[in-house]
Amino acid sequence: MSEQKFVEAVKELGFILTEQQRKLFQKYASYLLEYNLHTNLTAIKSIEEVYLKHFYDSILALKYCQISGKVLDIGCGAGFPGVPLKILIPEIDLYLLDSNGKKTEFLEKLKHELNIDYHVVNSRAEKYIEENREKFNCVVSRAVSNLPVLSELCIPFVEVGGTFISYKGKCEEEVKKSEYAISVLGGKINRIEETTLFDRLDVRSFVFIDKIMKTDAKYPRPFEKISKNPLQK
Repeated sequence: MSEQKFVEAVKELGFILTEQQRKLFQKYASYLLEYNLHTNLTAIKSIEEVYLKHFYDSILALKYCQISGKVLDIGCGAGFPGVPLKILIPEIDLYLLDSNGKKTEFLEKLKHELNIDYHVVNSRAEKYIEENREKFNCVVSRAVSNLPVLSELCIPFVEVGGTFISYKGKCEEEVKKSEYAISVLGGKINRIEETTLFDRLDVRSFVFIDKIMKTDAKYPRPFEKISKNPLQK
């Protein structure tokens, strides 16, 4: 995806990029690929793939929802989907959480490179929850964990009335296996939206989970327990 195609695709989502926003995406792509030469942040090596598989993929959820308020991106890696969402919607109060120190170091440097404001947290979700339970309007995650595991890590951060948005590929079976966990954690699946990445065949699904009641304080459990024994009937 060229930059111009990206601009056109964003317009189809209902957003017209300002010149400043275009420059921020340009700087982000260049800095990411330059930094990636000495620190492994992404397997993607070309500007075109960055625009498609990182930038466009990150903001594609906005085709189906609005995002506002205090937003937490769990397992954000090099800033996806959080930073593209922040560039497009500057008013969100963005928190980026990742346990990989090399990636959070990059995000701190990127913040100064782009001169935009967000919070970088180098921690595990199970630790960060201690002072941040149910503090966020919206939690997003493009992390690769399966949905029962991811739900236990993410839903406890969402305030009642808020939303957890999980970025997935084909996920029908995974969603079925997660229904019990989501219910136990105080969530309810609102809907699943499936689309493709621009003119490609890559499938992207968004699982929208509403927080309808408080999560029991015993969740999330330590990650070892979550991964070995996900919440399932």
